[in-house]
Amino acid sequence: MGNVQEKPPGSIGGVSRPDQTKRGPTENRSETKGVINGSAERIPAPQLLVMDESYLDAPAGGLPPNLARIKNEGNSLFKHGQFGDALDKYSQAIDGCAQAGISNPEDLCILYSNRAACYLKDGNSADCIEDCTKALQLQPFYLKALLRRAMAYESLERYHKAYVDYKTVLQLDTGVQAAHDGVHRITRMLIEQDGPEWREKLPRIPAVPLAVQREHREKPASVQQAQARAAWASQEEARRKESRLSALKHEGNELVKKGHFQDALHKYSQCLALKPDECALYTNRAICLLKLSRFQEAKQDCDSAVRLEPTNKKAFYRRALAHKGLQTKHLHEAHHRLSPAHNPGLPVSQR
Repeated sequence: MGNVQEKPPGSIGGVSRPDQTKRGPTENRSETKGVINGSAERIPAPQLLVMDESYLDAPAGGLPPNLARIKNEGNSLFKHGQFGDALDKYSQAIDGCAQAGISNPEDLCILYSNRAACYLKDGNSADCIEDCTKALQLQPFYLKALLRRAMAYESLERYHKAYVDYKTVLQLDTGVQAAHDGVHRITRMLIEQDGPEWREKLPRIPAVPLAVQREHREKPASVQQAQARAAWASQEEARRKESRLSALKHEGNELVKKGHFQDALHKYSQCLALKPDECALYTNRAICLLKLSRFQEAKQDCDSAVRLEPTNKKAFYRRALAHKGLQTKHLHEAHHRLSPAHNPGLPVSQR
C-alpha cells in the first residue's frame, strides 16, 4: 500500500489556537524569530530530507481491504496538498480500526504518524505532537514520528524537547539531513536562551537500543535513500576537510608571525594537499620559501597562484621578489667563481 509523501512545512512559527479543532482549516503561519548575538534573526523553516518516503513509512499491509482503501485515499489526497481531506481519511481509518477491534501496532502507528503529518501541514502543532506520541507508544523509536514531533516542538518553541527528538532520530540514521539542520538551529537558540550550560538543562536523550538501530539499518534501502545517505556522507567529508584545512592554515599563519618559516611551510604544504586550488595557500607558502631563500620554488608557487587568479597582486609582487632573489643569487655565484680565493691559478690580469 502507498504511504504519505511529505513536503516540508511552510513555517515553524505557527502555534495552534486554543479553539482550533482537529479538523480545523489551515491557519496562516509566520516564521519564528530568534535573537542571536544581540540581533533578531529569522530562523528558516525545518525541512524534511528529500527522499523516498517509503523509507520512513514502510507499508504495514495488515489492514482489511476497506480500511486499506481509505488509508490509500488519504495518501493520494496528501500528495495533492489536500491535507484537511487527507486528515479526515486517516481519522476514518483509525476509527475503523477501533470499531473492528484491530490493534496491529504497526498499522496504527503509520495511521497516527500520517495524520500527524496533516496536522503539521495545517500548523496544528499540538495535535501533531499528540498523534506522534501515540505512534511512538505503539512503535518506540519510529523515525518518522520522532522527526515530525521534533518539528512540531520546534514550531512551539519547545526547544529542549525538539532537540531530544532530533538527536534520537540521528541515532537511528545519521543521513537524515532535516535532523542535522534542526540540531544546528536549536543549538544556537539554546545557547542564546540558556547560556554556556545549556546542555545541562536538556532532558535525558534516550539511548536507542542497538537491536533497533540494527533493524533500521538492515531495512532494504531505496535508490533515493542510498542517494541521500551518500550525499550526507559527502557533505560530512567536505566539512571535516574544511575544518582540518582551516586549522592548518591558522597554524601556518601563527608560525609565520613567529618567524618559524620552515614549520609554516610544512603546514601550508599540508593545506595544499587538501585543497590544491586555493590561491592564498600558494602565496602564503611563497612567503616562507622567500624567507628560506628557496627562490625558484617561491617563483613556482607564485606561478601557480597567477594561474588560479590572473590578477592577484600578491602573487605578482612575491614572484618579483623571487626573480630578484634568483638574480642576486646568480650574481653572487658568478662573483664567487671569479674571486681570487676561488680561482688562485688565474693570472693576475684576469683576477
